[in-house]
Amino acid sequence: MGLMNWLRAPRSAVQQKNAGKDISTPHDLAEWIRQTSMGSASGVNVTPASAMRVAAVYASVRLISGAVANLPLHVKERVSSEIREDRAEHPLWKVLRRRPNAWQTPSQFRRQMQAHLLLRGNAYALIVRSRGNIAALLPLDPDRMAVKQSDDMTLIYEYQRRDGRHVHLAQSDVMHMVGLTLDGVNGVSAITYARETIGLSLAQEKHGAHTFKNSARPSVVLKHPGKLGKEGLENLRASLDEYRSGGESEGKALILEEGMDTQQLSMTAEDAQWIESRKFSRTDIAMFFGVPPHMIGDTEKSTSWGTGIEQQSIGFVTYTLEDHLTTWEETINRDLITDLRIYARFNRKALVRGDIKTRQAFYVSMMQWGVYSPNEIRALEDENPRDGGDVYYDPPNTAGGQGEQNDDQADSGD
Repeated sequence: MGLMNWLRAPRSAVQQKNAGKDISTPHDLAEWIRQTSMGSASGVNVTPASAMRVAAVYASVRLISGAVANLPLHVKERVSSEIREDRAEHPLWKVLRRRPNAWQTPSQFRRQMQAHLLLRGNAYALIVRSRGNIAALLPLDPDRMAVKQSDDMTLIYEYQRRDGRHVHLAQSDVMHMVGLTLDGVNGVSAITYARETIGLSLAQEKHGAHTFKNSARPSVVLKHPGKLGKEGLENLRASLDEYRSGGESEGKALILEEGMDTQQLSMTAEDAQWIESRKFSRTDIAMFFGVPPHMIGDTEKSTSWGTGIEQQSIGFVTYTLEDHLTTWEETINRDLITDLRIYARFNRKALVRGDIKTRQAFYVSMMQWGVYSPNEIRALEDENPRDGGDVYYDPPNTAGGQGEQNDDQADSGD
C-alpha cells in the first residue's frame, strides 16, 4: 500500500491518546488512569477540546499560533562565512511559503501545527517526497501517534489510521516538533499540568451559566408561618417562575404575603468571590502559556498603555515567542533539509511592522550607520528599488567617516 493511501481510509475508530501504552506495574496503571481520565479535582474532565472553551486558553493559543503563522519564513543559504542569500528557487521554499499541501495555506498549516504543539506538546507532519524533493507536508493527529526510541537511538512512529489499523513510519518520513520534554522524545502538554486550573475555570463557567440562567439569583427557601394549600402553592410557584424569568420583572422587588419570609440556601456569588477566583484562573492560565495577562484582556492590575505594557510585550517576544520560532527553525533544518548550507529563518523584524514609529526609527538608524542601503530598506517594505539607492552611507563621527570629513573641511576653512 502506498504511503498516501492509508490517510484516505474512512473513519471507523479512534484509539486513546498516545495510541496505547504497555502496562506492567501498578504504578504504570495508576499513571495511565490519571493521564487518560483527564479529570480534575473540580469534577470537570479537561481535554484539549474542552480547554479551548476557556477564554484564556483560547486567547493564549490564538496569540502564539497567530504570531508564528504570520511571520515571514525564509529559506536561506550560507554562501560564505559572511554572506547569506535568500533561496526562493529552492524546492522547500514553495512548500513553506506557497502550498504545504493540497488544501492548506502556509499560515493555516503553521497555525494548526503550533496549536497542536501548545495543546498536546507534540506536532507531527507526514513528509511527502517527489523525485527526491519534499513536495508536501501533511499534518497528523497527535492523539493517534505513538513515538518509540529504538536501540540505535532512532525514532519509530506508529500512527493509527482512521480505520483503526496501525502504520509504522520511519523517522525520515515525519516532521516532529517537540515542546517542553522530560524524556527527550515526547513533549509534555501544558493542558496536562494546567488541568486543575483549567478544570476550575470550566467549573466556574458552568456555575456562572446556571446562575445567570436563573436570573442570577441563588436558590432560596420560602418560609410560611402556617400551612399553604395546594392551590396556594401552585400560584406561588407560578409567580416565582414569572419573577425569575426576567423581562419586565427584572429588577423589581419580590412581594411576599401572609407573613412569608426568605432564607438563603447557598452562598451568593459575592460570598464565594466567584468573579475574583475567575481572575486568578485567567492569570494562572496565561502563566502556563507564557502570555502576558494584558494580551488576553486582563488589564485590571496594569494600565493598557505605557512602558510597563511595552516591557511585557517585549518579554513575550523574547521569552515565549522566540522559543517557538527556534523550535520551528531547528525542526525544519533537521527534518526537511539535508544541505548544511541551507537553513530556514523567520524574519523577526516583521514583529514591529504594526508599529510604524519603531520601524521608521530602526530604518533611519540602520541607514545612517551604513548597515542597510536605501534600496534594501525599500525591499523590506516591499517597494521597488530606486536609482542611486544602492549606496551605503559612512557611519557618523567615526574614523574616515562623515564626522572626520566635516572636521577636515572646518580646518581648511580656517
